[in-house]
Amino acid sequence: MTAHATDTPSPADARGTAPLEVPVLDLSTMRRADGSLDPAFLERLRFAAHNVGFFQIVGYGAEPGQVDALFRVTAEFFARPEAEKLAQHNQESPHYRGYSAIAAERTQGRPDSREQLDFSADREPVPAERIGEGEEFWHLQGRNQWPAGMPELERTAMAWTALMDRVGEDLLKALCVAIGLDEDHFSAAFDGDRAWMAKLAHYVGGVAEAGTQGVGLHADYGFITLLLQDEVGGLEVRPYGQDAWLPVEPIPGALVVNLGEMLEVATDGYLMATIHRVQSPPPGVDRYSVPFFYSPRLDAVIEKVELPAELAADARGVSDDPTNPMLASFGSNMLKGFARAHPRVTERFHPGLLNR
Repeated sequence: MTAHATDTPSPADARGTAPLEVPVLDLSTMRRADGSLDPAFLERLRFAAHNVGFFQIVGYGAEPGQVDALFRVTAEFFARPEAEKLAQHNQESPHYRGYSAIAAERTQGRPDSREQLDFSADREPVPAERIGEGEEFWHLQGRNQWPAGMPELERTAMAWTALMDRVGEDLLKALCVAIGLDEDHFSAAFDGDRAWMAKLAHYVGGVAEAGTQGVGLHADYGFITLLLQDEVGGLEVRPYGQDAWLPVEPIPGALVVNLGEMLEVATDGYLMATIHRVQSPPPGVDRYSVPFFYSPRLDAVIEKVELPAELAADARGVSDDPTNPMLASFGSNMLKGFARAHPRVTERFHPGLLNR
């Protein structure tokens, strides 16, 4: 593994231009031997979260061979005939679960050059007659769609999400302390049925209608995104106030971490949901990734936090986009994103959400 600097940049660096690389943190150093959070780790975490909005972590507890096994079964699924993949078509799911083909998902109104399999916690759907006005987010709860005859895919993917849920919980606790809150500040929002989401993604180059757009520029809906990417590369981020795109160089087995809109809303922009995109690979090259979105209950409403005065002075406010406002209701914010990304599913099952 290539060595990467993990030292905290100096304050002068923080006041100047964006860091020249995405910081790398070792999660195994997060707590000291007595179980307390390590102050040096917290300082590096706070700097990365505030100044870049992206960082990578190693030492997060994956079992030997777990990453390789996940990539192997992911590639095997996407190598199956199109008809077999379409048997899990997300256009058959009112919960936005299942397979979507290349160029089916849209970002910023343009098709993305990836195919994917979306899944989440597998639960009984909420009957439509029990979903009231303003609670349409309950449509996101439901069953997954997995390919018949490939039980290893579900088993391997769900084992990975169990690990990611633990990593997300640990990181959120550390992040809370790093910005002057109690480590359990958000625990009430995560008690009960967490609405985490995940996907297996396959990017391909040479898709005419998508051009170079693997995924267009966007921010994530929830709290914390934990992304496992292969070694092809293509992920780029644009830290707050910067015009240049910063590549997230692949580190084998590492997780790329970025913060979602819920934390931007809660901290009035001290923590930012940093804009990012993926450039499609060259024609003939496959890129695989597995993003996991660590999220609270669908009915969680995230209130603003009271930051220490020295941090509150550096809060930048919530991003102002009248066409895509950030919502304090987690479920509503996520449903808005899915409805726009998958318009055909929305049109079929939830036409009332169109053009929101």
